[in-house]
Amino acid sequence: MRKFWRTSWDRALARDVGLVCLADGIVGVSFGATAVAGGLPGWLPIAMSLLVFAGGAQFAAVGVVLAGGSPVAAVAAGALLNTRLFPYGLAVADVLGARWWTRLLGAHVVTDESVAFALRGADPARRRSGFWACGVALFAVWNVAVLLGVLAGSAVKNTAAFGLDATFPAVLLALALPTLTDRRTRAAALCGGSAAVALTPFLPAGLPVLAGLAGLAVGWRRRRAGNSRAGDSRAGVPCSEVPSSEAPCSEAPSSEVPR
Repeated sequence: MRKFWRTSWDRALARDVGLVCLADGIVGVSFGATAVAGGLPGWLPIAMSLLVFAGGAQFAAVGVVLAGGSPVAAVAAGALLNTRLFPYGLAVADVLGARWWTRLLGAHVVTDESVAFALRGADPARRRSGFWACGVALFAVWNVAVLLGVLAGSAVKNTAAFGLDATFPAVLLALALPTLTDRRTRAAALCGGSAAVALTPFLPAGLPVLAGLAGLAVGWRRRRAGNSRAGDSRAGVPCSEVPSSEAPCSEAPSSEVPR
């Protein structure tokens, strides 16, 4: 374990995790203060943060309740937003370990941020350290921040007036930009972002993010088309001249005898 942290943890990772925790901490304070200012008991946002640990779902559920909705509607709204965590779990399944308890703990700290840190890792060790460092640190900071927000009570009623609501998406954007290194990824991101922005005026908060997953289909189609063209270009080329990592090649039929 010590060797793992020595080889995988670095200052850049600590800096990036710190920035994300700072942004999420501000959002957590606003969540706790908003919930209490709206008339909810202080224990409710604290319990949600410990047991649910999903900022978007927590905001959605509290928003439904404060707007007069039923608890069933609040749970449904939060569950709908958290459906995006299913593909996230598939994407980071390899970093959670083989033991049931590490997978259980890992599933609880699967968030947009921890998955982003895992996916940008260049090797399995860095993927694991990025995921766990972000997930554990974020869980601790988020819950402390929500507690501080609850204690602050009505001191911070409207975080949007201070522009604090822009901190969270700004940090996520800064993390995502370095991953746009090829044309296929940029096309998928552009398609998904455009769909999310276009649907924002018509869908409840959080659902446009799910619609943005349509960009994955664009990236998959471009990759498939690229592989098909690569296969066609390799037709008739001897296998000895084609790297093993590239498209399949063609060998001479076994029935032909060299002269």
